[in-house]
Amino acid sequence: MTQPFHGVVDLDIRNSVPDWAPYEQPKAPPGTPNVVYIVLDDVGFGALSCYGGVIDTPNIDRIAAGGLRYTQWHTTALCSPTRSCLLTGRNHTTNGMACITEAAVGFPNGNGHIPAQCATLAEMLVERGFSTAAVGKWHLTAEDEMNMASTKRNWPLGRGFDRFYGFLGAETNQWYPDLTHDNHPTDPPGTPEQGYHLSVDLTDKAIEFIDDVKAIAPDRPMFLYYALGCAHAPHHVPRDWAERYRGRFDAGYERIRETILTRQRELGIVPAGTGLPPINPIGTAADRSGPEGAPFPELDYTKPWDGLSDDERRLFARMAEVYAGFLSHADAQIGRLLDFLAEIGQLDNTVLLLVSDNGASGEGGPNGSVNEMKFANGIPDDLAANLALLDELGGPKTYNHYPTGWAMAFNTPFKMWKRYSFNGGTCDPCIISWPAGTSARGEIRDQYHHAIDLVPTVLDCLGLTQPDSVKGVTQVPIQGVSMRYSFDTPSVPTARKAQFYSMLGTRALWHDGWKAVTTHPAISGWTHYEQDTWELYNTQTDRAELHDLAAEHPDKLRELIGLWFYEAGVNHAFPLDDRSALEILLTPRPQLVAPRDRYIYRPGGAEIPETVAVNVRNRSYIIAAQVDIPQAGARGVLFSHGSRFGGHALYVKDDRLCYVYNFVGLTEQKIVATEDVPVGENLLLSAGFDKTGEQPRGVAQGTLSLYYGDRLVGEGKIQTQPGRFALAGEGLNTGRDAGEPVTDDYPGTAPWAFTGTLHRLAIDVSGAPYLDLEREAAAMLARE
Repeated sequence: MTQPFHGVVDLDIRNSVPDWAPYEQPKAPPGTPNVVYIVLDDVGFGALSCYGGVIDTPNIDRIAAGGLRYTQWHTTALCSPTRSCLLTGRNHTTNGMACITEAAVGFPNGNGHIPAQCATLAEMLVERGFSTAAVGKWHLTAEDEMNMASTKRNWPLGRGFDRFYGFLGAETNQWYPDLTHDNHPTDPPGTPEQGYHLSVDLTDKAIEFIDDVKAIAPDRPMFLYYALGCAHAPHHVPRDWAERYRGRFDAGYERIRETILTRQRELGIVPAGTGLPPINPIGTAADRSGPEGAPFPELDYTKPWDGLSDDERRLFARMAEVYAGFLSHADAQIGRLLDFLAEIGQLDNTVLLLVSDNGASGEGGPNGSVNEMKFANGIPDDLAANLALLDELGGPKTYNHYPTGWAMAFNTPFKMWKRYSFNGGTCDPCIISWPAGTSARGEIRDQYHHAIDLVPTVLDCLGLTQPDSVKGVTQVPIQGVSMRYSFDTPSVPTARKAQFYSMLGTRALWHDGWKAVTTHPAISGWTHYEQDTWELYNTQTDRAELHDLAAEHPDKLRELIGLWFYEAGVNHAFPLDDRSALEILLTPRPQLVAPRDRYIYRPGGAEIPETVAVNVRNRSYIIAAQVDIPQAGARGVLFSHGSRFGGHALYVKDDRLCYVYNFVGLTEQKIVATEDVPVGENLLLSAGFDKTGEQPRGVAQGTLSLYYGDRLVGEGKIQTQPGRFALAGEGLNTGRDAGEPVTDDYPGTAPWAFTGTLHRLAIDVSGAPYLDLEREAAAMLARE
């Protein structure tokens, strides 16, 4: 009960007086507006057409035409941290989100769990009479909690949302997404061959969730958190959308930057005197190293366009065309959502807030990639191999990302990109539209603001204050300030006085128009923060951070550095972490259960995420399936883990047992039994890998053997990859392959379910001799 009972309770109900107030569900006042967050991913300041970009986004332009574009709105420079700010109104390190949830550390600033003391906007509004729904990317759950055995306390439904449909992790395949519906995994409702694409699916669900509420209670307000996977890698889009941009990026990223800057000046998005930084603004591996000779990150380099070969230009231009088509396709889905809100008469009385979570991404490195899992496994991209997939870019056979040059272009006029505390990482699009509540239309606002300011802005628009407690937990005060004061007053001074930044070793502090920022490279491993070079900029006139004023204003610089340490202390920002991506990902983290030598899996269960599935990397292993094979035979997948971009599978095709190890999407290593699978009950079909050697980078070599019972029926040499099969999604499946297939060799159609009877599947990674384990596995399976 939220309030005390004021009725009368007597022996007889006839003499009692009811009081329904404590038991009624909360109701918002009549006329309360809806709230819709539209959160884009890795979309830089210079990408959208209404921000001067060369990518067509007519529906986002439509929102801007009916509202306000902010030109100095900022993020943390990375996904999870910014999303925590957007939903709580507190700084990322106060939220325990110093980095992405997959990179959590065991300290208050970066543990990957938003504390209950920092309630989300959904938790605040659901108790004020709102229906709440989240659709799309979540990325606010620690990796050890992203499975069906874990607590769901930090899944969307545990943080104030009534409904959820989307993906929990950092990214997902747009053709074969890793989907969760409310609190359980679910398969996509279609395939790419049937026209399926995640952005369309997410929009369908967003419309469905709104309609489910409005059909029953038209005046009940909705809070919709609509977070498309676009434009994070992989850049997947129907081919016709990419074709719309054929030839439009042939001039190269340096020329495109100039075009975008000209448009931005004309629109008044940046001051007239704004220039462009060099394409390698903080150094390269050739001209800069860190303390004790630590190297400059080789991926944080942009190749000059004039120095590219014709093949490189052709490949890089196509990568930009695909990205642009991806963003335009997402814009069309946003248009569908807007049209639906207009159709049901809700658009004018909806507070729309459209943002990106950080600047454009430099994670593609100087060469871009057609399969980011190569990088995750320490395997460099090869130009010839990438060119061979030129016509497949954006389709299901690639997992693509553009090179750093396009990150610089789509962040125009800023330097660097996602992960960095320069404006290229932190200054991003922010559009707010509320036709029923504001008179301004199509205007620009230059006030300095941050992601933590959206929650107080929404509360201000709704006439609400932050609750002192949520679910019985006393709350940390919201750290943001409302932006509503700027809605109808263009030139009013900014209400924000200071903002600190800290991300992967990079640091900055903005205060009253001045900004101090380090040139410390992100995830460089340089440490020695006391030796950092700090630069000083006047952001009122120098948005691109071109003119370092540190030597002219040393006192101001010292003041801002001191203020950074103060703000970092207040926001629990220590310890700082600039370790390499590999070191961060290999950090020991809590596990629900300790790794074991043997795993038992049964068909019919949910896909098992790689983080909690059996780990076969760089070791010997055995996969054994107990099956019944009918007289008519059987076919289909017994076991699968991963996808065409890296994974392995055991399946039956043409009455033969087959095993495929897809090595980082480069080579399908296939072994086929020399005999037909026997007919009968409780048969054991198995594959065993015996590691016999190791190449550089942890690539294991060995023999893969196929067995029917204890009879050897096939054998071949393979190599296994050292790193993960996927950064997100594409987990382990038993009796089927639910997502992107490991191989196109499967018989039948998706999900390629096994047509015989699969009782259970055992995987052993103890490394014991195969035949002994085969017999022991048979006995173990019989006991289960």
